[in-house]
Amino acid sequence: MSADPKGLQINIMGREFRVACPEPEQKGLLDAVDYLNQKMHEIKDHGKLIGLERIAIMAALNIAHEFLSTKVGGGFDIAEIKRRINSMETVLDQAISDQSELF
Repeated sequence: MSADPKGLQINIMGREFRVACPEPEQKGLLDAVDYLNQKMHEIKDHGKLIGLERIAIMAALNIAHEFLSTKVGGGFDIAEIKRRINSMETVLDQAISDQSELF
């Protein structure tokens, strides 16, 4: 997997793809590629499905199910909580940075 001005070169199940991705988001994309590859290999290793397309669809369904399962009863959304925590960390980092300039 490599980065260049035309996009990020990724490999999923032995197939090469070029994906447009802003540099700050590349680590997240590479983590997603690794996760997808892991899921697809798990499905392939169980030997019940043949064909990359079917494996990809089953992996997508499994990942979608995992994502939707993060929403706990009553509308509690873990992804939203993580976004809020990241936002708070950014504000705190800025405040700490501003404080260090005082001394």
